[in-house]
Amino acid sequence: MAPINIENIYDGIPEHLPEEWFQILLENRNFRIERIVSKGQGTPEGQWFDQDADEWVILLKGAAGLRFKDDEPVVKLLPGDHLHIPAHVKHRVEWTADHENTVWIAIHYASAAAAEEEHNLNRSHAESRRTR
Repeated sequence: MAPINIENIYDGIPEHLPEEWFQILLENRNFRIERIVSKGQGTPEGQWFDQDADEWVILLKGAAGLRFKDDEPVVKLLPGDHLHIPAHVKHRVEWTADHENTVWIAIHYASAAAAEEEHNLNRSHAESRRTR
């Protein structure tokens, strides 16, 4: 058995963050878990995230404001707040706390529809190999 490494989510964060910092903690073909650290950053003006995968986010430390393209108010996140952002829901980070690090965990994964589509495609390929 490989040794188990225990790490702290708050360790190893760069002291100076001129831009948002992303670190992949774990990934495989089905999901990606990222640690994101911000300090006063937001998404550049006019830019929106439009991701192919669903995303679940939890804010562990700091504060942030998220905006969704079809909604007017900014959603304020505080430590412990979490949300699910479905694939292709356009969103942006309006602001993050500038007096402390804002630490997030984001889990990106295939939506149920995408997973079903992949399953059907794999089944179709398997059936076509059997009929040859």
